[in-house]
Amino acid sequence: MHEDSSQSDTRITVAIAGAGGYIGSWFIEKYKHKYKIIGLSRRKVKKNPYPEVEWRQVELYSISSTVEALKGVDVAIYLVHSMNASTRLNQGSFEDTDLLLADNFSRAADINHVKQIIYLGGLIPDEPESTLSRHLRSRLEVEHTLGSRSAALTALRASIIVGPGGSSFDMIKNLVTRLPVLMCPQWTESETQPISLRNTLQIIDTCIGNEDAYGRAIDIGGAEVLTYKSMLAKTATALGKKRIIFSVPVFSLGLSKFWVGLFGDSPPQLVSPLVESLVHTLKVDPKKAFDLKELQYISYEESVKEALESDQRPNLPKFYPKKGMKNTVRSIQRMSNKNGHSAAWVANRYNLWLPSFFKFLINGKRTERGDIGFHLLWGKKPMLQLTMIPDRSDQERQLFYITGGWLVKRFDYGWLEFRGVLGGDYILSAIHEFVPRLPWIVYLNTQARFHLWVMNQFKRYLETRTD
Repeated sequence: MHEDSSQSDTRITVAIAGAGGYIGSWFIEKYKHKYKIIGLSRRKVKKNPYPEVEWRQVELYSISSTVEALKGVDVAIYLVHSMNASTRLNQGSFEDTDLLLADNFSRAADINHVKQIIYLGGLIPDEPESTLSRHLRSRLEVEHTLGSRSAALTALRASIIVGPGGSSFDMIKNLVTRLPVLMCPQWTESETQPISLRNTLQIIDTCIGNEDAYGRAIDIGGAEVLTYKSMLAKTATALGKKRIIFSVPVFSLGLSKFWVGLFGDSPPQLVSPLVESLVHTLKVDPKKAFDLKELQYISYEESVKEALESDQRPNLPKFYPKKGMKNTVRSIQRMSNKNGHSAAWVANRYNLWLPSFFKFLINGKRTERGDIGFHLLWGKKPMLQLTMIPDRSDQERQLFYITGGWLVKRFDYGWLEFRGVLGGDYILSAIHEFVPRLPWIVYLNTQARFHLWVMNQFKRYLETRTD
């Protein structure tokens, strides 16, 4: 049950990861008085337009930072998808990045006894997981990870959310505005079920603190099932544009991404998941449909009208510029763990394997305090030195600070970790905020490539282990 917003000391405390984005900022605008809202941001707030909303700076790649950000939180709303890189070089797929971030958030929520996590993901077709697009499989992985610990998960699955400032709708609007003739490829005949921003916010509000929503995956969509082609036509009508729209029996993934990205004026992180998922019919499953409250769903035309006519945008804080090292690196690799090894076993095996694999070149040495150094055979100073952090490590995660080495520019900044994810089916190996000593162009063409090659060799090694 929701608390009375007039009693400020009894309101539910809601933290929003992705608070500065489309859904998060509109949720704050609409419900800032109903809940004690904490907006989470990578940058520090300089000027806050709403004193009743608290903003906390957080680095979601860091578990300790995320734990600090979720202190005192009852419900956490997770709106993070394929974050833009916070480092100059990011070696890793969006799937592995999203998986690591979700695992961090789940761990932090568990430590802080957060009661509920609400995740806004994508509609999932009733098909075997192996046939899903990379992006939809990733959304499922994030769901499973967020719901893997003590916080109850409510997974809201949506298609296109239509409202003022929404990037998906803006892409459709830009295509219609810029192209007098729309030669639509085959994927525009795929069916989907868009939903208005207004209805989406109402559904999120209904789910907050609602035990009937705990542990559920809920499909949300408007009353109409539309093809992307019909959405283009309806948008053209709403804009008062006469457009010639026709289909061609072609589906070229690369060409479609280029076409939508160029004329839809949309970033790759939006275009890519949309186009890649269009081989699926994305409709609400009646068995999973939202049923916690009677809603008056507004039509696609009404949603478009609201999006086009509204000049209002949420008031966001002004932020200080993000400070940090310029040439930092993040590298995340996923390794299959069919034998069910712990992260502690894998980390120890890596420390043994690396000198063994490069026995003609590298020695591994441990100091009296337990630091691990990797040395060239003829070198006294380590290339890389790692210090294990026992109080922040466990069987599922092993954490090492990067504390020395002549390949490292800063010894107080980066860390290496191994962690088990998705029930131990995989191990993630990740280096964060590593600052190389080599000149950047030299690093990119030598050490960076060598690191990926080494991790791929270690990945193959783990797959052959039976002990």
